[in-house]
Amino acid sequence: MHPPPPPAAGVAMDFGQNSLFGYMEDLQELTIIERPVRRSLKTPEEIERLTVDEDLSDIERAVYLLSAGQDIQGTSVIANLPFLMRQNPTETLRRVLPKVREALHVAGVEMQLTAAVAFLTILQEESVSVHTYAHSFLQVILLHLEQRDTGVSNAWLETLLAVIEVLPKETLRHEILNPLVSKAQLSQTVQSRLVSCKILGKLANKFDAHTIKREILPLVKSLCQDVEYEVRSCMCRQLENIAQGIGTELTKSVVLPELIELSRDEGSSVRLAAFETLVNLLDIFDTDDRSQTILPLVKSFCEKSFKADESILISLSFHLGKLCHGLYGILTPDQHLRFLEFYKKLCTLGLQQENGHNLENQIPPQVLEQEKKYTSVRKNCAYNFPAMIVFVDPKNFHMELYSTFFCLCHDPEVPVRYTIAICFYEVSKLLNSGIYLIQKELITLLQDESLEVLDALVEHLPEILELMSAGGESSVQENKLSSLPDLIPALTAAEQRAAASLKWRTHEKLLQKYACLPQIISSDQIYYRFLQRMFTIMMTNNVLPVQKAASRTLCVFLRYNRKQEQRHEVIQKLIEQLGQGKSYWNRLRFLDTCEFIIEIFSKSFFCKYFFLPAIELTHDPVANVRMKLCYLLPKVKSTLKIPADKHLLQQLEMCVRKLLCQEKDKDVLAIVKRTVLELDRMEMSMDAFQKKFYEKDLLDQEKEREELLLLEMEQLEKEKQQNDGRPLSDKIFDKKRKEIKKSKLIRSQSFNNQAFHAKYGNLEKSASKSSTAAYAPSVSGLAKTAVLSLTDDSFRARSASNVPPSYSPNPALPSTSRGTSSTADSKNSGNKDPQPRKAVSEECWAPQLFPDHTPGCPSAWPHFL
Repeated sequence: MHPPPPPAAGVAMDFGQNSLFGYMEDLQELTIIERPVRRSLKTPEEIERLTVDEDLSDIERAVYLLSAGQDIQGTSVIANLPFLMRQNPTETLRRVLPKVREALHVAGVEMQLTAAVAFLTILQEESVSVHTYAHSFLQVILLHLEQRDTGVSNAWLETLLAVIEVLPKETLRHEILNPLVSKAQLSQTVQSRLVSCKILGKLANKFDAHTIKREILPLVKSLCQDVEYEVRSCMCRQLENIAQGIGTELTKSVVLPELIELSRDEGSSVRLAAFETLVNLLDIFDTDDRSQTILPLVKSFCEKSFKADESILISLSFHLGKLCHGLYGILTPDQHLRFLEFYKKLCTLGLQQENGHNLENQIPPQVLEQEKKYTSVRKNCAYNFPAMIVFVDPKNFHMELYSTFFCLCHDPEVPVRYTIAICFYEVSKLLNSGIYLIQKELITLLQDESLEVLDALVEHLPEILELMSAGGESSVQENKLSSLPDLIPALTAAEQRAAASLKWRTHEKLLQKYACLPQIISSDQIYYRFLQRMFTIMMTNNVLPVQKAASRTLCVFLRYNRKQEQRHEVIQKLIEQLGQGKSYWNRLRFLDTCEFIIEIFSKSFFCKYFFLPAIELTHDPVANVRMKLCYLLPKVKSTLKIPADKHLLQQLEMCVRKLLCQEKDKDVLAIVKRTVLELDRMEMSMDAFQKKFYEKDLLDQEKEREELLLLEMEQLEKEKQQNDGRPLSDKIFDKKRKEIKKSKLIRSQSFNNQAFHAKYGNLEKSASKSSTAAYAPSVSGLAKTAVLSLTDDSFRARSASNVPPSYSPNPALPSTSRGTSSTADSKNSGNKDPQPRKAVSEECWAPQLFPDHTPGCPSAWPHFL
């Protein structure tokens, strides 16, 4: 305890009685705190008892601890039993397992639970054969089933039920079924009879129908009529498993009468179990049984449910969708309407009382508990909403269920809105052409104050928006997504709300799903409302997955942007603010963006705009940036085509050579060496199609074709604006739009191998012709004056020869005007290295990377590509 601070100037120290007593109390509290620490220390005698000889083997140590150790040590040995069985099963069964049996006779709860889990693990790992397991472990499991502690008994029961799945019939009959006859008698304890119910349910699927009828069904009937309602309820829930084992006929003659009787039981839990079992067995019964027997029971159960306990309402609301589906074909119009009205009543259950409460602390606890149960009922109704749409027919949705859907979307409780948000996609699919009816509810859920609701809705947001933009089968323009002006504000507000929270995973998911927007809204709307926001997130957000999600979505936005001027502006921002940014973190994000560009765009697009800015980061002063670039270099090289990109290939080679010569960071240098080997193993793609790269080249060709079509669409839109009244432009415009859709469809389909073989002959001929033009440049040295720079003219020549005319370089872009600056930077960087040749000859990288060539001679190094 620290001494009290000195008194301030002019303040007299208080030596009064109250002050002294205060200090004494503090000292006493400190003494009380220290006492348990002293008591927790082990005495030398206790330490001696807990010490085990280190020279003992695992088996000997286990035997010793189970014989003479404390309970905690014995529990540790039992927990380690699966490991011992894997290492030495024979010795474990011979020496350790008998000690385990002895310890379990007097074991406490913790050791019993540990043993049950360990036995189950040994079974699942199949450490021994089934026969050996049954011989060694089964009797131990059966012996400890009837424990006083319910948790221990249930743990051993779970292990036994898993064992029943693998045991042969004869073992089941002799070891489990025959003793079960006596265990299920009324003279046994309630716990014993409850265990018997669950074992009977498991055994029903292991024997034939004749054996079940003769040996199991009599026990089932006896337990269904037990004097304890717990036993009757437990046996009732096992009737579903028994019905599946005995078939339809015996189910009608034996199981159904028992269910009818149990549905009228005096115990509410028994009636509830009978109702749930009937619902689950609806598919087994024929139409007559449903209409004459089950339907009256269900109607009676529903009518009495509001007068019964709320737990019955919770179960009823959960099974109502399945129940309505099972009874759909036998209901009269009046009965159909009654079930629908009953469902609507459940959807608003408990909402009437909420207006009468002011503050939560003034509400009685029993009322709060009741409202929680009502919330569970409404949540289950939201879960069953898609099934109820099928029940009323989607054509009748607006008249029958829209008001209910509105209430569920505006429910005051988050779990209800969360559930309806999960079901929103299913509802959208069912409504089809009527999906426009729920557009406002989509906006409501997007604007929900709870991020849990937003997270649930976002999971299928692209599919929902696609359905709404298509408008189902409707062709009425008013029903399309374009008539929903609140969508974009709702989407932007949802993203800002997620960004302001601590739930970054929701924010990341939302940004990933926004990649669907180019298929939904116009390019200008994306550019002005979303694209700039992606830039802001990439520059300012502190969560890496969120930044990467924003980067990828921005690349998708750029991919489908229809205006070349906007595209150039975005590219320029990416290069200047990220690739040349002052923060190394931004430069790292630029490399992430380059990776996404390679994935989403064509090779020619990346080479034209991002190749040079990317490899210029080999001069970056931060080691992490250079390291990340080294990892990216194989993908960068894969975008090149020979011979058109030979100057870019040469530039890449010189950058890597410079890294090998001048890199001082040992971690970066190690990665550079591995990257060089990987680059050397890579095969270059040719301008002409090759057999081995056919599929990739075809995909790249489709990407390039889509990019050209977007440029042509932009030109047609300009012509259409100039010549507004000409119908020809409309036809061409629609044709190009269809070509883009067709192009996307081709890319999404898998390639048929048979389609390739017919083209292989021509491809091989063209590849053989172009192979003679493959470029393999030699490098004369590593001096700084030999570093090649790429001028504007050479880059334009490459663009003109390999890229369609629509990709003409824009002088405003840094990528096409950085040839001179690139050379200057290279020279400036080269001046920092006064003796590159000497460094190379001293370090002798060549023998390590290229053992077939003369060491110390840079001109003799092979072309690493």
